Amino acid sequence: MWSLSATDDRLSQAETLARENPELVVLAAIVAIVVAVGAYVLFRARRTPGIRFRRLLAERDEIAVLMHPNPDPDAMSAALGVASLAEQVDVDATVQYPGQIRHQENRAFRTVLDLELDPIEHVSDLAAESVVLVDHNEPRGFAGADGVLPLAVVDHHPGDGAGEAFTDVRTDYGATASMVAEYFQQNDATPVPPDKHASETDSALTLPTDTATGLLYGILTDTKHLTVGASEPDFAAAAYVYPGVDQDRLDRIANPAVDAEVLEVKARAIAGRRVEGSFAVADVGGVNNVDAIPQAADELIQLEGVSAVVVIGERDGTVHLSGRSRDDRVHMGNAIDSVLSDRDNGNGGGHSRMGGGTIGPTIDPTDDGESESVDRDALADDLFRALAGDV
Repeated sequence: MWSLSATDDRLSQAETLARENPELVVLAAIVAIVVAVGAYVLFRARRTPGIRFRRLLAERDEIAVLMHPNPDPDAMSAALGVASLAEQVDVDATVQYPGQIRHQENRAFRTVLDLELDPIEHVSDLAAESVVLVDHNEPRGFAGADGVLPLAVVDHHPGDGAGEAFTDVRTDYGATASMVAEYFQQNDATPVPPDKHASETDSALTLPTDTATGLLYGILTDTKHLTVGASEPDFAAAAYVYPGVDQDRLDRIANPAVDAEVLEVKARAIAGRRVEGSFAVADVGGVNNVDAIPQAADELIQLEGVSAVVVIGERDGTVHLSGRSRDDRVHMGNAIDSVLSDRDNGNGGGHSRMGGGTIGPTIDPTDDGESESVDRDALADDLFRALAGDV
């Protein structure tokens, strides 16, 4: 009886305090709400990007996984990974791209891994309303691209693009493939060894052998075998996917037959280069295979005494640029962007070590609709000034 009486006294005192000080009751309610909201926000913050991305995909019936124009292995492997993750949560995924796949390693990547990749030329070609951008953060390279509002963006390049429901842009990562590998790891997906079937694992989600092989190759190519621009997560991602990698298929992708034009373009770049100090700019003229231009840049940067290079080429009226730098004074992406940003139909950018861009054709209305040619000598002069920081 004594304890019940004491409890009644405390309740009576509390009621009296509340009646005499209603502001304390309001304050206590506000504190409780703030604590609850804070706990929810903390819970959301601790949910990893991979888990949030998987749950977002699971809410859709179908998605279009969109790569950048002329996709490289990093873009293709990241798209392959997103499609695999989507299909494992019962979502139909179609991987699409504008432009061409011409680089011999890119073609080998597609063939050896037996990828279904659909080209697009117009926004109406997109396979679904829900679009996931990989390895770029703003749609480009096809008619109507400006009107696409992506559902999600997964990228490692700098830029202002964002997804409507999900944006994951990490410029400190060397490859988008590393990010996608991390998504699988965060969802406890088990890499499937090449000599086993997914049904032999106990995991609800798996990292299939073809996806693991593709992701590793994407990481290796975009980081020059983990020597350029690679961060700790890139090494961790490579280690995670490794148990599922098919070494034979990896070797077949990495060592395809070389297109004769690629060798010719490399030779023209070396023979026709202009050199100022430790910088080189080469105009290789017209090309059928635009992927020969970055390969020529890779070759040119290996020359002794050269620390930064840009190779210029043209196809179907569009001028393509590809740059490489091993000079800490030169941020290649910024240098190319500074040159192209003031030019009509110019678009460029990239990372400190690698950059690229294009100048689209400009139609002269006074000349029967003929496109105006780009003064490539003046372009080379501007590139040298940008490489030297004189912009």
